[in-house]
Amino acid sequence: QGQLVESGGGSVQAGGSLRLSCAASGFTIDNSCMAWFRQAPGKGREGVAAIYSGGTGVYYADSVKGRFTMSQDNSKRTLYLQMNSLKPEDTAMYYCAAGSLSLHSCLYMTTYEYTYWGQGTQVTVSS
Repeated sequence: QGQLVESGGGSVQAGGSLRLSCAASGFTIDNSCMAWFRQAPGKGREGVAAIYSGGTGVYYADSVKGRFTMSQDNSKRTLYLQMNSLKPEDTAMYYCAAGSLSLHSCLYMTTYEYTYWGQGTQVTVSS
């Protein structure tokens, strides 16, 4: 049974940085679509970043482009999201997800139909 476990969330002031981690077990991540989503209170789930098949392609939402960097360590089965220059509007619960998606579905983040979801890690950015 596959599982994703996020960590690294916390509270920071605007302009600060955090690095989220997502550890996978029970499956390999190098040939999957790996993604980060977030959901703020009262808002819908938003795609933040996605990486396809070990780095063949990477997508970032416009709202985080230039500030967030997604990477993965296949040997550790771990996905990372380095978040710099954080803003109060980045405050949300962050979730990682994994699944066997097409390149288009993965990199355009057109679906929530991922096989695995983590439990989420809270990020709070104060002004």
